[in-house]
Amino acid sequence: MQVTVVGVKFKNSNHIYSFSPNGFDVKKGDYVIVETEKGQDLGVVVKEKEEIKAEELVSALKNIVKIATPEIVKKAEMYDKEAEKLTTQIKNIIKSFNLEMKVVKVEASFDNSKLIVNFTAENRVDFRELVKKLAETFKTRVELRQIGSRDEVRLMGGFGLCGKICCCVQNFGEFDHVSMKMAKNQNLSLNPTSISGLCGKLMCCLAYENPIYAESIKLMPKVGSEVQTLDGKGVVVFNDLLDRKVDVKFSKGEEVEIKTFDLNDIKFKKEN
Repeated sequence: MQVTVVGVKFKNSNHIYSFSPNGFDVKKGDYVIVETEKGQDLGVVVKEKEEIKAEELVSALKNIVKIATPEIVKKAEMYDKEAEKLTTQIKNIIKSFNLEMKVVKVEASFDNSKLIVNFTAENRVDFRELVKKLAETFKTRVELRQIGSRDEVRLMGGFGLCGKICCCVQNFGEFDHVSMKMAKNQNLSLNPTSISGLCGKLMCCLAYENPIYAESIKLMPKVGSEVQTLDGKGVVVFNDLLDRKVDVKFSKGEEVEIKTFDLNDIKFKKEN
């Protein structure tokens, strides 16, 4: 069974969620009000209508309620700015409770019906009394949302080792799973300090670039394997995965020579 979906992102998130267009003719870049498990929320369409198999859905498909007007979007931005001004006051209240929490960002729901406090903590925090105090102080519903180190950088922003804005801040996809194997694929140093981002975890760009390297690895001969070239047989000593070039070593007695060949100019037995 096929279902029609559109992809929607929410503020401060890289995840793309599927929603039913519910009869609305939405385009990429449109702001929409959608139904979520926690009530209605404002998001932006990042993928236009497409047909997918129903079994591909990870949860029950919810609907777009309506297309958000420019006035709704403008008010949502204003509510967020007003919420940010409460940060210092909220930090002082948390300090009075002697809770080990670090407030990262304070924001408001799109309709200003709820205050959201994003925080990090090394251990679990019992904040039940804190929530009551915050709700009493600000006369609104309050949600305390514990986030991880990646989300902290995404919310606060920053520059990576490359000198550019962090991938997570620029919404370069979903990088919740970044592995050491990705660093190996890219022939990078496995020293944690050289491949870790501001969050202390493996850099998101490893995952962003990995598909290109993984595809090249499938096409290239293994280092140490024998290949046939125009100059005879030799042994692979290095693969340039981006330019698809292979460095081959030729040994004649005590003499050793290394030559570089295009991938298309060598022959080798591919492994399954």
